[in-house]
Amino acid sequence: MKIEEVKSTAKTQRISAHTHIKGLGLDENGIAIQMAAGLVGQEMAREAAGVVVDMIRSKKMAGRAVLLAGPPGTGKTAVALAIAQELGNKVPFCPMVGSEVYSSEIKKTEVLMENFRRAIGLRIKETKEVYEGEVTELTPVETENPMGGYGKTVSHVVIGLKTAKGTKQLKLDPSIYESLQKEKVETGDVIYIEANSGAVKRQGRSDNFATEFDLEAEEYVPLPKGDVHKKKEVIQDVTLHDLDVANSKPQGGQDIMSMMGQLMKPKKTEITDKLRKEINKVVNKYIDQGIAELVPGVLFIDEVHMLDIETFTYLHRALESAIAPIVIFATNRGRCIIRGTEDIASPHGIPLDLLDRLLIIRTLPYSRKEIEQIVKLRATTEGLQVEDEALQTLGDIGTRTTLRYVVQLLTPAALTAKVNGRTVIKKEDVEEVGALFLDAKSSAKILTQHKDKYMK
Repeated sequence: MKIEEVKSTAKTQRISAHTHIKGLGLDENGIAIQMAAGLVGQEMAREAAGVVVDMIRSKKMAGRAVLLAGPPGTGKTAVALAIAQELGNKVPFCPMVGSEVYSSEIKKTEVLMENFRRAIGLRIKETKEVYEGEVTELTPVETENPMGGYGKTVSHVVIGLKTAKGTKQLKLDPSIYESLQKEKVETGDVIYIEANSGAVKRQGRSDNFATEFDLEAEEYVPLPKGDVHKKKEVIQDVTLHDLDVANSKPQGGQDIMSMMGQLMKPKKTEITDKLRKEINKVVNKYIDQGIAELVPGVLFIDEVHMLDIETFTYLHRALESAIAPIVIFATNRGRCIIRGTEDIASPHGIPLDLLDRLLIIRTLPYSRKEIEQIVKLRATTEGLQVEDEALQTLGDIGTRTTLRYVVQLLTPAALTAKVNGRTVIKKEDVEEVGALFLDAKSSAKILTQHKDKYMK
């Protein structure tokens, strides 16, 4: 007989390089706290980013751009992600890398425009007639199939909804029963049904059932107040790119040929400028009528020196457009040749006319104390225990090499400690792992010393 352990269905969060960042870590006066919200040091850069966040919130930043410039591993991406966390999840944040524009399927400018549109949100407010409440009964009523045969069909569905004010029984169309099944609605769930379209939205389980033992992490919601039948303001958040994609797909029929046609199409299709202009017209009309509100988000372009002279020129035009997001560039290059030109050198590999438009935020290398604090923070995020002596050793290695290299050593050191039968990382584990792996500087030194032994 085989006994298997039941695994919990709760999702485990994968830890990435910037999982620990929760915000910019500023106090109420906008002054950076030395270590807060997952960020350490870089006080000047964080305070500057705080000013940028305030400008975005007061809608004084649209069509402008910020450049984060500093050596590798000084927290440029971390500051950009912290800005996104400060703005909240309702503001669209679209990250991309400069080299993404070199796609073999679509034009460079199309990739840029697509990401620009992803970073602009539209908040649509609609007043709808809805039936809302906790489901008390859900009974499909079956009748003989009019087509003949032995099968039965659902003629209508009876649903009971309860709110804090009262209860109501509704007799609904069978098509709504299918929507209820798709949303996996059961008795005890809080739902709302739109009176006009018949769309069903499950909001969560009623908190009267919160004591039940549930394997899945269920979201409990309070019992709705007011009547079952009411007018409700529904807010939808979409990006302009979502609207582009929805309108660019061919509205084919349900026959097999149009289905095949959609399958045969290549994955990426270019959205025409004409279509975008039409969508902009409709969006502007909605904004004028007060139905919708534009939410300029953030487009983060990392490794911006990878863009070429053509894309920089296109960026100029895109930044000047009436509908433009806030663009944050990041680069670790000093003075270098602009890609796509033969001999035009410029700071950060960005043309001077575009540099003039940017607010530049500088990030500085970390001190030894800051490296130790960051390593400690990463160890906590990854669930590792590190002795103080081992932390000091990692700090030493960090000042000699780079912060990124030291953070990479944490997991191998934890595995070495485990092999030696410990749960805590000690100094000898760090030294052992440090002797096994090379950092970039050591590797370059060895290459210089033994260059005759390597192929040219």
